[in-house]
Amino acid sequence: MSIKLLSSPLQGFTDFRFRNAFHHYFGGIDTFYAPYIKMNGKLIIKNNYQRDLNPENNSVPELIPQVMTNNPDEFLFALNYVKSLGYTELNWNLGCPYPMVTKQGMGSGMICQPQKIDEVLHKAHTESDMTISMKMRMGYDEPTEILKTFAILGKYPLKNIAIHARIGKQLYKGGVDLDAFEACLKQTPHQLYYNGDITSVNAFRKIQQRFPEINHFMIGRGLIADPFLPSMIKNDTTEYPENKWQIFKEFHDTIYQQYDEALSGPTPIKMKMLGFWEYFSQSFDNTPKVYKAIKKAGNAVKYKNAVNEIFANQKR
Repeated sequence: MSIKLLSSPLQGFTDFRFRNAFHHYFGGIDTFYAPYIKMNGKLIIKNNYQRDLNPENNSVPELIPQVMTNNPDEFLFALNYVKSLGYTELNWNLGCPYPMVTKQGMGSGMICQPQKIDEVLHKAHTESDMTISMKMRMGYDEPTEILKTFAILGKYPLKNIAIHARIGKQLYKGGVDLDAFEACLKQTPHQLYYNGDITSVNAFRKIQQRFPEINHFMIGRGLIADPFLPSMIKNDTTEYPENKWQIFKEFHDTIYQQYDEALSGPTPIKMKMLGFWEYFSQSFDNTPKVYKAIKKAGNAVKYKNAVNEIFANQKR
Protein backbone atom coordinates (compact mmCIF):
# COMPACT_ATOMS: atom_id res chain seq x y z
CA MET A 1 0.00 0.00 0.00
CA SER A 2 1.48 3.32 -1.08
CA ILE A 3 1.64 6.00 1.59
CA LYS A 4 1.00 9.72 1.45
CA LEU A 5 2.88 12.14 3.67
CA LEU A 6 1.28 15.40 4.76
CA SER A 7 2.81 18.48 6.35
CA SER A 8 0.88 19.45 9.47
CA PRO A 9 0.29 23.21 9.63
CA LEU A 10 2.27 24.99 12.33
CA GLN A 11 1.39 28.62 12.97
CA GLY A 12 4.44 30.84 12.62
CA PHE A 13 6.48 28.22 10.79
CA THR A 14 4.95 26.57 7.73
CA ASP A 15 4.00 29.58 5.61
CA PHE A 16 4.53 29.75 1.84
CA ARG A 17 8.21 30.71 2.09
CA PHE A 18 8.98 27.67 4.23
CA ARG A 19 6.76 25.36 2.16
CA ASN A 20 8.26 26.32 -1.18
CA ALA A 21 11.85 26.04 0.06
CA PHE A 22 11.13 22.75 1.82
CA HIS A 23 9.65 21.22 -1.32
CA HIS A 24 12.56 22.46 -3.43
CA TYR A 25 15.38 21.21 -1.21
CA PHE A 26 13.93 18.13 0.47
CA GLY A 27 10.69 16.89 -1.10
CA GLY A 28 8.81 13.90 0.27
CA ILE A 29 5.63 15.76 1.21
CA ASP A 30 2.60 15.07 -0.98
CA THR A 31 0.25 17.62 0.57
CA PHE A 32 0.93 20.76 2.60
CA TYR A 33 -1.69 22.29 4.90
CA ALA A 34 -1.57 26.05 5.32
CA PRO A 35 -1.63 27.49 8.86
CA TYR A 36 -5.17 28.35 9.87
CA ILE A 37 -7.17 31.41 8.92
CA LYS A 38 -8.63 33.08 12.01
CA MET A 39 -11.15 35.91 11.68
CA ASN A 40 -11.89 36.87 15.30
CA GLY A 41 -15.54 37.69 14.69
CA LYS A 42 -14.99 39.82 11.57
CA LEU A 43 -15.71 38.50 8.09
CA ILE A 44 -12.37 39.75 6.84
CA ILE A 45 -9.38 37.76 5.59
CA LYS A 46 -6.22 39.45 6.86
CA ASN A 47 -3.47 40.37 4.42
CA ASN A 48 -1.01 37.82 5.80
CA TYR A 49 -3.50 35.00 5.17
CA GLN A 50 -4.16 36.34 1.68
CA ARG A 51 -0.45 36.33 0.88
CA ASP A 52 0.00 32.85 2.27
CA LEU A 53 -2.82 31.35 0.21
CA ASN A 54 -2.22 33.29 -3.01
CA PRO A 55 -1.67 30.57 -5.63
CA GLU A 56 1.05 32.69 -7.23
CA ASN A 57 3.07 32.49 -4.00
CA ASN A 58 2.90 28.70 -3.78
CA SER A 59 4.86 26.15 -5.80
CA VAL A 60 4.15 22.98 -3.81
CA PRO A 61 2.35 19.97 -5.33
CA GLU A 62 -0.85 20.41 -3.30
CA LEU A 63 -1.89 23.00 -0.72
CA ILE A 64 -5.00 22.79 1.44
CA PRO A 65 -6.16 25.88 3.34
CA GLN A 66 -7.29 25.58 6.95
CA VAL A 67 -9.66 27.61 9.13
CA MET A 68 -9.96 28.07 12.90
CA THR A 69 -13.46 29.05 13.98
CA ASN A 70 -16.52 27.94 15.95
CA ASN A 71 -18.86 30.22 14.00
CA PRO A 72 -20.96 28.90 11.06
CA ASP A 73 -20.92 32.24 9.24
CA GLU A 74 -17.14 32.57 9.53
CA PHE A 75 -16.71 29.02 8.29
CA LEU A 76 -18.90 29.65 5.24
CA PHE A 77 -17.08 32.92 4.56
CA ALA A 78 -13.75 31.08 4.61
CA LEU A 79 -15.14 28.39 2.31
CA ASN A 80 -16.22 30.96 -0.25
CA TYR A 81 -12.92 32.82 0.02
CA VAL A 82 -10.68 29.82 -0.62
CA LYS A 83 -13.02 28.68 -3.41
CA SER A 84 -12.54 32.06 -5.09
CA LEU A 85 -8.80 31.36 -5.15
CA GLY A 86 -9.32 28.05 -6.92
CA TYR A 87 -9.04 25.69 -3.95
CA THR A 88 -11.47 22.78 -3.74
CA GLU A 89 -11.02 21.80 -0.07
CA LEU A 90 -10.98 23.51 3.31
CA ASN A 91 -9.63 21.85 6.46
CA TRP A 92 -11.24 22.68 9.81
CA ASN A 93 -8.88 22.89 12.79
CA LEU A 94 -10.28 21.21 15.89
CA GLY A 95 -6.82 20.27 17.06
CA CYS A 96 -5.01 23.39 18.26
CA PRO A 97 -4.16 22.86 21.96
CA TYR A 98 -3.09 26.35 23.01
CA PRO A 99 -5.12 27.98 25.82
CA MET A 100 -5.53 31.27 23.94
CA VAL A 101 -7.53 29.29 21.37
CA THR A 102 -9.23 26.63 23.49
CA LYS A 103 -10.52 29.14 26.05
CA GLN A 104 -12.51 30.70 23.19
CA GLY A 105 -14.12 27.34 22.48
CA MET A 106 -12.09 26.71 19.35
CA GLY A 107 -9.48 24.17 18.31
CA SER A 108 -9.39 21.16 20.61
CA GLY A 109 -11.55 23.16 23.03
CA MET A 110 -14.51 22.62 20.69
CA ILE A 111 -14.38 18.83 20.57
CA CYS A 112 -16.58 18.58 23.70
CA GLN A 113 -19.32 20.59 21.93
CA PRO A 114 -20.79 18.23 19.28
CA GLN A 115 -23.88 20.40 18.81
CA LYS A 116 -21.79 23.41 17.78
CA ILE A 117 -19.77 21.21 15.44
CA ASP A 118 -23.05 20.09 13.89
CA GLU A 119 -24.21 23.70 13.40
CA VAL A 120 -21.03 24.63 11.54
CA LEU A 121 -20.99 21.54 9.32
CA HIS A 122 -24.71 21.75 8.58
CA LYS A 123 -24.46 25.31 7.29
CA ALA A 124 -21.29 24.52 5.32
CA HIS A 125 -22.75 21.47 3.60
CA THR A 126 -26.10 23.13 3.00
CA GLU A 127 -24.75 26.31 1.46
CA SER A 128 -21.53 25.17 -0.23
CA ASP A 129 -20.32 22.31 -2.42
CA MET A 130 -16.72 22.60 -1.20
CA THR A 131 -14.95 19.53 0.15
CA ILE A 132 -14.36 19.67 3.91
CA SER A 133 -11.80 17.76 5.96
CA MET A 134 -10.98 17.86 9.67
CA LYS A 135 -7.92 18.01 11.87
CA MET A 136 -8.63 17.00 15.47
CA ARG A 137 -7.14 15.86 18.76
CA MET A 138 -8.61 13.10 20.89
CA GLY A 139 -10.26 15.76 23.01
CA TYR A 140 -9.17 18.51 25.35
CA ASP A 141 -9.50 16.92 28.81
CA GLU A 142 -10.12 13.26 27.94
CA PRO A 143 -9.17 11.07 24.96
CA THR A 144 -12.72 9.75 24.70
CA GLU A 145 -14.23 13.16 23.88
CA ILE A 146 -13.65 12.65 20.17
CA LEU A 147 -15.75 9.48 20.18
CA LYS A 148 -18.82 11.52 21.13
CA THR A 149 -18.42 13.61 17.94
CA PHE A 150 -18.50 10.70 15.52
CA ALA A 151 -22.30 10.46 15.45
CA ILE A 152 -22.39 14.08 14.29
CA LEU A 153 -19.44 13.80 11.91
CA GLY A 154 -20.97 10.68 10.38
CA LYS A 155 -23.83 12.78 9.00
CA TYR A 156 -21.49 14.57 6.61
CA PRO A 157 -19.34 13.50 3.63
CA LEU A 158 -16.04 14.63 5.14
CA LYS A 159 -13.03 13.81 3.01
CA ASN A 160 -10.99 12.67 6.01
CA ILE A 161 -10.26 13.27 9.68
CA ALA A 162 -6.61 13.76 10.63
CA ILE A 163 -6.18 12.91 14.30
CA HIS A 164 -3.29 14.00 16.49
CA ALA A 165 -3.19 11.25 19.09
CA ARG A 166 -2.96 13.54 22.12
CA ILE A 167 -5.46 15.56 24.14
CA GLY A 168 -5.37 19.33 24.06
CA LYS A 169 -4.26 19.96 27.62
CA GLN A 170 -1.11 17.92 26.96
CA LEU A 171 0.03 20.51 24.42
CA TYR A 172 3.00 18.56 23.04
CA LYS A 173 4.05 16.99 26.33
CA GLY A 174 3.93 13.30 27.12
CA GLY A 175 3.44 10.50 24.66
CA VAL A 176 0.78 9.88 22.05
CA ASP A 177 -2.16 7.63 22.97
CA LEU A 178 -2.15 4.91 20.33
CA ASP A 179 -4.85 2.89 22.08
CA ALA A 180 -7.21 5.88 21.91
CA PHE A 181 -6.40 6.35 18.23
CA GLU A 182 -7.16 2.68 17.60
CA ALA A 183 -10.54 3.15 19.27
CA CYS A 184 -11.29 5.88 16.73
CA LEU A 185 -10.53 3.53 13.85
CA LYS A 186 -13.22 1.20 15.10
CA GLN A 187 -15.93 3.83 15.55
CA THR A 188 -15.99 6.02 12.45
CA PRO A 189 -16.65 5.28 8.77
CA HIS A 190 -14.51 8.24 7.72
CA GLN A 191 -10.97 7.84 6.45
CA LEU A 192 -8.53 8.65 9.26
CA TYR A 193 -5.06 10.16 8.89
CA TYR A 194 -2.51 9.67 11.66
CA ASN A 195 -0.62 12.57 13.27
CA GLY A 196 1.73 12.66 16.26
CA ASP A 197 5.38 11.98 17.14
CA ILE A 198 6.61 10.91 13.72
CA THR A 199 10.13 12.14 14.45
CA SER A 200 12.28 9.45 12.80
CA VAL A 201 12.08 6.73 10.19
CA ASN A 202 11.99 4.10 12.93
CA ALA A 203 9.19 5.94 14.76
CA PHE A 204 7.22 6.01 11.50
CA ARG A 205 7.80 2.28 10.93
CA LYS A 206 6.42 1.48 14.37
CA ILE A 207 3.29 3.55 13.73
CA GLN A 208 2.82 1.99 10.31
CA GLN A 209 3.22 -1.50 11.77
CA ARG A 210 0.66 -0.72 14.50
CA PHE A 211 -1.87 0.69 12.01
CA PRO A 212 -1.41 -1.06 8.64
CA GLU A 213 -4.80 0.23 7.46
CA ILE A 214 -3.58 3.85 7.61
CA ASN A 215 -1.97 5.20 4.44
CA HIS A 216 -1.88 8.96 5.18
CA PHE A 217 0.54 10.22 7.81
CA MET A 218 0.88 13.83 8.95
CA ILE A 219 4.23 15.17 10.16
CA GLY A 220 4.50 18.40 12.16
CA ARG A 221 7.40 19.29 14.44
CA GLY A 222 9.43 16.32 13.21
CA LEU A 223 9.49 17.77 9.74
CA ILE A 224 11.13 20.99 10.95
CA ALA A 225 13.55 19.24 13.30
CA ASP A 226 14.69 16.89 10.52
CA PRO A 227 13.71 18.18 7.06
CA PHE A 228 15.12 15.03 5.43
CA LEU A 229 12.62 12.83 7.28
CA PRO A 230 9.78 12.75 4.70
CA SER A 231 12.01 11.79 1.78
CA MET A 232 13.78 9.18 3.91
CA ILE A 233 10.42 7.67 4.89
CA LYS A 234 9.37 7.61 1.24
CA ASN A 235 12.65 5.91 0.27
CA ASP A 236 12.45 3.55 3.27
CA THR A 237 15.97 4.39 4.38
CA THR A 238 17.72 5.70 7.48
CA GLU A 239 20.69 6.92 5.41
CA TYR A 240 21.09 10.65 4.87
CA PRO A 241 22.46 12.02 1.57
CA GLU A 242 26.22 12.56 1.49
CA ASN A 243 25.75 16.31 1.05
CA LYS A 244 23.25 16.57 3.91
CA TRP A 245 24.71 19.65 5.53
CA GLN A 246 25.19 21.49 2.25
CA ILE A 247 21.52 20.99 1.40
CA PHE A 248 20.42 21.98 4.91
CA LYS A 249 22.59 25.12 4.78
CA GLU A 250 21.23 26.16 1.38
CA PHE A 251 17.69 25.66 2.66
CA HIS A 252 18.44 27.72 5.76
CA ASP A 253 20.02 30.52 3.74
CA THR A 254 17.05 30.62 1.38
CA ILE A 255 14.41 31.01 4.06
CA TYR A 256 16.61 33.40 6.06
CA GLN A 257 16.97 35.72 3.07
CA GLN A 258 13.26 35.64 2.30
CA TYR A 259 12.18 36.28 5.88
CA ASP A 260 14.79 39.01 6.25
CA GLU A 261 13.32 40.76 3.21
CA ALA A 262 9.74 40.34 4.46
CA LEU A 263 10.19 41.32 8.12
CA SER A 264 10.93 44.78 9.44
CA GLY A 265 14.05 45.25 11.54
CA PRO A 266 16.54 42.97 13.28
CA THR A 267 14.33 41.81 16.16
CA PRO A 268 11.58 40.11 14.09
CA ILE A 269 14.05 38.16 11.95
CA LYS A 270 16.00 37.10 15.04
CA MET A 271 12.84 35.82 16.74
CA LYS A 272 11.65 34.11 13.57
CA MET A 273 14.91 32.21 13.08
CA LEU A 274 15.26 31.47 16.79
CA GLY A 275 11.93 29.69 16.57
CA PHE A 276 13.19 27.57 13.69
CA TRP A 277 16.47 26.79 15.46
CA GLU A 278 14.60 25.42 18.45
CA TYR A 279 13.78 22.58 16.06
CA PHE A 280 16.75 22.71 13.64
CA SER A 281 19.18 22.30 16.53
CA GLN A 282 17.78 18.82 17.17
CA SER A 283 19.49 17.62 13.98
CA PHE A 284 22.94 18.65 15.23
CA ASP A 285 25.41 16.82 17.45
CA ASN A 286 25.20 19.12 20.46
CA THR A 287 21.67 20.49 20.48
CA PRO A 288 21.94 22.74 23.59
CA LYS A 289 25.25 24.23 22.43
CA VAL A 290 23.93 24.91 18.92
CA TYR A 291 20.74 26.57 20.18
CA LYS A 292 22.71 28.62 22.71
CA ALA A 293 25.04 29.90 19.96
CA ILE A 294 22.04 31.07 17.93
CA LYS A 295 20.39 32.64 20.96
CA LYS A 296 23.55 34.60 21.83
CA ALA A 297 23.93 36.04 18.33
CA GLY A 298 22.94 39.65 18.96
CA ASN A 299 22.89 40.98 15.39
CA ALA A 300 22.76 39.80 11.79
CA VAL A 301 26.53 39.51 11.38
CA LYS A 302 26.93 37.48 14.56
CA TYR A 303 23.98 35.33 13.58
CA LYS A 304 25.43 34.50 10.16
CA ASN A 305 28.82 33.76 11.71
CA ALA A 306 27.21 31.45 14.25
CA VAL A 307 25.29 29.64 11.53
CA ASN A 308 28.41 29.23 9.37
CA GLU A 309 30.35 27.83 12.31
CA ILE A 310 27.56 25.43 13.27
CA PHE A 311 27.37 23.95 9.78
CA ALA A 312 31.14 23.88 9.36
CA ASN A 313 31.46 21.83 12.55
CA GLN A 314 29.02 19.25 11.20
CA LYS A 315 30.93 18.51 8.01
CA ARG A 316 32.60 15.14 7.97
